[in-house]
Amino acid sequence: MKPLSLLVLPLICITCGTPQEYQDNYPDNTIVRIETIHGNIDLILYNETPKHRDNFVKLIKDGFYDDLLFHRVIQDFMIQGGDPGSRNADQNAMPGSGGPGYTIPSEIQSDLFHKKGALAAARLGDNVNPLRESSGSQFYIVQGTVFTENQLKEIEQRINNDLMRNFHSQVFSDLEAEYLRNNQEPDYSAITEKANQIVTDNFTPESFFRYTETQRDSYINTGGSPHLDGSYTVFGETIGGFDVIDKIASVPTGPGSRPVQDVKMKIRILRK
Repeated sequence: MKPLSLLVLPLICITCGTPQEYQDNYPDNTIVRIETIHGNIDLILYNETPKHRDNFVKLIKDGFYDDLLFHRVIQDFMIQGGDPGSRNADQNAMPGSGGPGYTIPSEIQSDLFHKKGALAAARLGDNVNPLRESSGSQFYIVQGTVFTENQLKEIEQRINNDLMRNFHSQVFSDLEAEYLRNNQEPDYSAITEKANQIVTDNFTPESFFRYTETQRDSYINTGGSPHLDGSYTVFGETIGGFDVIDKIASVPTGPGSRPVQDVKMKIRILRK
């Protein structure tokens, strides 16, 4: 009977540590808690992003995040952590390039957005990471700021321009490759004209990226970082401890936006 009691005890503790309101409001989500010297941040993990959810849970269970730092903090933007190289890092070190040795396929979804408290995966830039695969461990939590309606329209335009530019580049490359497969010298004038037409046919006003009313309301009244939408995988959101995000985001920082005083984390699962 003794081994059985040892197995049951942690489950009881996890259940008791989960506030009733979390259980009532988020009955189907994994709930995790990030503990810091500034207080706790409670988050749910989205079931719509299962690869990121399951990876985060595995790393937490393995103790991967214990004593890692929020190594990059930018007020009115976000707090970032999860680099294993930040554990016991010298104060002059600038963590930010480490991970578990693998990446996670993108699970970017338009309805999961960068509102205040959003949990998202860090990643390398498009120039070396065109598939926008996520870091295996580094994440950030959005603090953000509020935006006006006109500012949101400008961001929408920027996102659509990027989408069209990336699509045009891919179409151009495919058309060029078709010439080469046929052992023909590429006719770049014809390729450009055809690529432009394909982009025009595929990007109509109905297909452009637009923020929903829910997203607009959130960005205008609560805040966030909308310029990141469509580029990074959001896989969870804060449900408690928004004031802790604000506290961490406001700490003094030095080179590389690293906090002058280390902000260590420990992450545990409140409910799986």
